Amino acid sequence: MDITRKSKKKKLVKEGGKDEKRGVCYLGRIPPRMDPSTLRQMLSQFGEIQRVYLTPQDPSAQVHNIRAGKFQRQNFSEGWVEFSDKRVAKRVANMLNGEQIGGRKRSSFYYDLWNIKYLSKFKWDDLTEEIAYKKATREQKLALEISAAKRERDFYLSKVDKSRALSCIEERLKKKQKVEEDPGLKPDLPVSQPKREVIRRFRQKTPVADNAAEIRPRLSKDILAGVFGGS
Repeated sequence: MDITRKSKKKKLVKEGGKDEKRGVCYLGRIPPRMDPSTLRQMLSQFGEIQRVYLTPQDPSAQVHNIRAGKFQRQNFSEGWVEFSDKRVAKRVANMLNGEQIGGRKRSSFYYDLWNIKYLSKFKWDDLTEEIAYKKATREQKLALEISAAKRERDFYLSKVDKSRALSCIEERLKKKQKVEEDPGLKPDLPVSQPKREVIRRFRQKTPVADNAAEIRPRLSKDILAGVFGGS
């Protein structure tokens, strides 16, 4: 156990000594279409690079670029590069700051200028703390904005409900006023329509003549005379 602790302590001391030799450069502007791998490739020709961190662009600006019809890939606003030797970092910053980036002529950032500065007595741990602080601040700001938006929404909905209730009250008062002005008018009752009289028609038989009583006996006598031979 003691050997393991001693080895870990030596390792930490060794890494701490290496951190003291390292230097960090700050890039105030990252050209469009430049990513960490491209930046590392371009700066590694001047010296050994340990770590590279680029801050992603604000999402609102990214949405604006998309709506404007520009490229939709991830862009970055600023960055930090850690060199193994702080003397190399200082020399690179003094040499490249304000100079044309260059590279391939077909690249989109060929005519852009370097905006790089050496950060004296700045360590990578300071950057991680700053990133954590910015993240916490951004999350807190976002939570406050969401809370304010919810309050505005609730206030608007309450005003809408209140307006609807007032409209209903006004309509009822108007109906009541009409009823008082015209007593014969009953509110909220359907107007009765007169019933239509249904007339049904049936087929009638031919009416019997008025002298049917006189004709009937006469026919009977004629028939009997024919049967019994009477005159």
